[in-house]
Amino acid sequence: MDLFGNMFNASTNLLPKDGTVNYYGKVFSKADADFYYDKLLNGIAWENDQALIFGKLIVTKRKVAWYGEKSFEYTYSNITKTALPWTEELLALKLKAEELSGETFNSCLLNLYHKGDEGMAWHSDGEKDLKKNGAIASLSFGAERKFAFKHKVDKNTVSLQLAHGSLLIMKDTTQTHWLHRLPPTKLVSTPRINLTFRTIVG
Repeated sequence: MDLFGNMFNASTNLLPKDGTVNYYGKVFSKADADFYYDKLLNGIAWENDQALIFGKLIVTKRKVAWYGEKSFEYTYSNITKTALPWTEELLALKLKAEELSGETFNSCLLNLYHKGDEGMAWHSDGEKDLKKNGAIASLSFGAERKFAFKHKVDKNTVSLQLAHGSLLIMKDTTQTHWLHRLPPTKLVSTPRINLTFRTIVG
């Protein structure tokens, strides 16, 4: 058990095969996690997410924001976003994720889930803009939520709870062979903010 009460071994791969997922548990004290939650909730340029599905524009309750070291374009769900410049808090969080993981990142997609009925369906982050087999660092603030993985072929599933102030790293061939999702729940009535630090190429 470490300073923040974790009982997780960050070197343990949570996936049985075909990828690597490491959960570091809480990497911030509660005071620091609360500080970043408040700063992100009130200081990020949140917008409702959009997706173009079969020619129809879908607008989600969930809000998103896209930041980076350059005005990177990132296309997913047939919608292209242009990165905003780093905020002071996002730069500090990026450095923390890089220090702990040994990886480097140049962009961040943020998600704001207002309560438990907002989630994310099964998907993988394999867009052509992303570095192939690159690491994705996922920081969570706010409500604790379940996060799940499902193998694309044998449908084997792995799930865990992502705590306030915690870090999860997905890397290697995880996006090629596994889907992941944030399932909706009626048990959560408060917001969760998720930051996924990524590497855009090109």
